[in-house]
Amino acid sequence: MIVERKIKVVTEQHNINKPAAQEGYPMKEWTVELYILDQDGKERPARCFTKVTYNLHPSFANPIQTFNDPPFKCTNEGWGEFEMTIDMYTTEKGGKISIAHDLNFQQSEYENIHTVTFRNPSQALQQLLRETGPLPSDEERKQKKAVDGGSKKKRPYDIERMADGLTKLGEDDLLQVIQMIHDHKDDNTYIQNNLDAGEFSVDLYTLPDNLMKMLWDFLIKANVVS
Repeated sequence: MIVERKIKVVTEQHNINKPAAQEGYPMKEWTVELYILDQDGKERPARCFTKVTYNLHPSFANPIQTFNDPPFKCTNEGWGEFEMTIDMYTTEKGGKISIAHDLNFQQSEYENIHTVTFRNPSQALQQLLRETGPLPSDEERKQKKAVDGGSKKKRPYDIERMADGLTKLGEDDLLQVIQMIHDHKDDNTYIQNNLDAGEFSVDLYTLPDNLMKMLWDFLIKANVVS
């Protein structure tokens, strides 16, 4: 799954009463903040990022500055303009999205909007991304959920009870379920297997019917659904 979101970088700057480090260039205090835009274009806290790192000009005493809470406000003093790299870390282990930002003093305040891509986000990250708009798979989920809800008498399984039952399985049974999903999934199945983080996630609404029936029978035998 590929999810796109727009990130707004807001820069403010003003002169400060300090001796110029370079003749002809007044000293400035500048601040950079980062937001995510929702589907209506409104600023929202970028909670999908666990931290943001600003890679400043190497002339700074502390050129690599990291912030852990939205809006990831970075404030510094200096006289020169430069281009920095901003690294945004997602809830994924090691996941990083980088953008370039031009720090300049042409205006007292200006905004830049960047479109960024989240590739195969985990279930936890998907929930955070839904705060700013639907995901590509949401319409398919809605349609399948409607079909499932309208034909429960015909279907031998219940997806909501299945999801609850999966949380009750022991480690050995979960490994069997994961193998079953790998063996019988189709092209529409959405899974994410993050080996480094020890995380496996699956969207039950994207599983084929035959696999759903197999999982349901397995859960019944494991006595976690009835």
